[in-house]
Parts: sequence; C-alpha cells; structure tokens
Amino acid sequence: MVTILLIAIACIAAAYQLTASIACLLQLLRSTTVVRNLQPISILKPVRGLDPDFYQAIRSHATQSYPVPFEILFGAADRNDPSLPDIERLKLEFPHIEIRIIHSTTRAANAKVGVLIDLAREARHPILLVSDSDIIVPDGYLKKVAAPLDDPGIGIVTTLYRASAHTLPGSWESLGIAIDFAPSVLVAPLVGIREFGLGATLVFRATDLAAIGGFETIRDYLADDYQLARHITQLGKRSHMSEVVVETSIGDNTWSGVWEHQVRWARTIRVSRGDGYLGLPITHTGIWILLAILWGAWSLALSLTIIRWMTALLGGVLVLRSPLARRAFWLAPLWDLWAFLVWIAGLTGSTVIWRDGVLTLSRDGKLLRQVP
Repeated sequence: MVTILLIAIACIAAAYQLTASIACLLQLLRSTTVVRNLQPISILKPVRGLDPDFYQAIRSHATQSYPVPFEILFGAADRNDPSLPDIERLKLEFPHIEIRIIHSTTRAANAKVGVLIDLAREARHPILLVSDSDIIVPDGYLKKVAAPLDDPGIGIVTTLYRASAHTLPGSWESLGIAIDFAPSVLVAPLVGIREFGLGATLVFRATDLAAIGGFETIRDYLADDYQLARHITQLGKRSHMSEVVVETSIGDNTWSGVWEHQVRWARTIRVSRGDGYLGLPITHTGIWILLAILWGAWSLALSLTIIRWMTALLGGVLVLRSPLARRAFWLAPLWDLWAFLVWIAGLTGSTVIWRDGVLTLSRDGKLLRQVP
C-alpha cells in the first residue's frame, strides 16, 4: 500500500516537473516581440538604502535606446537616503534624460507602495514601468517590455530575473531562483493563471492603474507586485511574460538572512494564494526522491532525479542563462529539501521579517501592524 502511494505521488511530482520543462521550452521558443507603436514611458524607481551594484543597475536604464521620450523617477522617503548621491551622479552623466528625485511623504503599510503613490502622481507619460532598484537590464529592454502593450488585451508585462551573489548563502538563494522559482513562474500562464507579476519588471498603462484605483488600492499589501497584476487582470486583461531576462544581486550574506527572506516569501504566498499553498510539496521532487531511496525504490529515485535535473537545466541554464545554475543544477533535489523546510515554516505564523522590522500579515495578505 505504501509503495503504491509513493509511486502515485512520484508520478504527480514527475508530471509537474514535465509541465515545468514544457513551460521552459515554450519560453525559449517565444518569438521576439515586434516593436511597433511605442509610447513614452515613465520609469518609477522606489529607493531605500544602497543595494549591491546599484549604480550599474540604474545606469542600465539610462543607457536604453528608445525612439520616444522616457523619464526615470526615483522616490525616497528619506532626504538623506544613501542612494541619492549615485542618482545625482546619474543625472550628471546623462543630462539629456529626464531624471528626477521625488521626496515621498505618503505613508502606507507597505512603504514601497507609499513611494509609488507619489511617483505615479509625478509621472508624465502614458506607460508606467515599475522595477526594483537593484535590477540590471539588457540593451533593448525598454522596447521589448513596452511593445506587448500594443495589444489592448494585455494589461501588464513582467519579466523573469536571474540573481548573482557574493557569498555562499546568497549563492544558494540565487540557485533556487534559477532552478525552482523561474520554472514555477512559467508554469502559471501555461495552466491558465492570469494574475502573475514579478517586481523585477511591471509595465502597464497609466489608464489601467487609474481604473483599479491607483497604487492606493494595494498600499496595505506586502506582495505588491502580485496584487498589482491581480487587480489589472481583473479588468479583463491578461499578464504577459516577456522574453527578456533581467538581473539582480542577492544582498543577504548570512544563512539566517536567506532563511528569513524565504520564509517571508512562503508566508506571503500562503496568504495570497490560499489553498494552493498546501499543494506545493508536490513540486518539491527532492522529497519524493529521498523517500524512494529510503524505501529502496532506486529506479524510481533515479527517474525522478533525471526529470528534476531536466527542469533545472531548461529553466536555470537555457531560459535564465545563469552561470550558477550551469555549474550547480545537479543540486536541485537538495534545494527541494530546503524548500520543503521553508514550506513547513510558512505553513503557520503570520509575521514576517522585512527590512528593519517584523510585520504581521492578515489572512488576505495585508500588512496589519509592525511589531515593536
């Protein structure tokens, strides 16, 4: 009976990994977006503190070749934020680009969204682009992420990202992003999930933002990227995954920092996606590989391992082009064991550690209060 149950669960886990592999292949086959009727863009960049490779990140936006005007708006709540000197340096290096610093005074449970409220108020163009302050973008990025909005049925465009790190804990998290997180994101549109969006890039129309009530609508949510995509797709439009891959740097340099980050993600997913969280262990194929080994089902364990490696290779190496994944994709089953422990930690509890404080989440993902 136990053997039959293990085989059944292993088949479901294998089916998920095969689905993720297909999703990765479809992403690789995605044709380059045809650039047609581009509109002016306002890039909104909330900043707080100095992220790793910050100047390289913001400079990559300023060097974009874009046939119509674009502006870059940086928002900071602190007039002495350590990122501001680098922004002033950017303004001096690119005097022909409209680059402004906005002092944000709006307070919100999600401080980042409070800054976005003020930035959106100052934006001058019909297309808005929001991305995290540490995102490094490739040449041609603006054209490729803006072009899909020529289709009125598309409400928001997002991108995958690969991560780099300078420490072992950060490298471990970066590996997980490449071999687990990215393939799982690609599964979403394949199985009909509409409301996907990643903070690495969110591009949308100012009119659609106004139609959902502005950023004020999501000011109390922790997962602001997901909530923005959810609200815009509720207008009857869909999310679009761009072929572009951007880059970020993992700043956590301790195992405790990486653990806290992962648990925050897990608890946010639990309160945002509800019952879907309970089924996530099926995707942790390493668990079923380990159980198959312990049960002596070596052929089953080997088959699951090969299928898991295939997903890691397709997602991390071919789609994300991650050098780290190329070297360490074979660790995917071990990552799954870690991810399962994170899942257990996220299964209960309503507090998350975020920046300088401990936050409490409501059942629908809202931030309730900061714990002293």
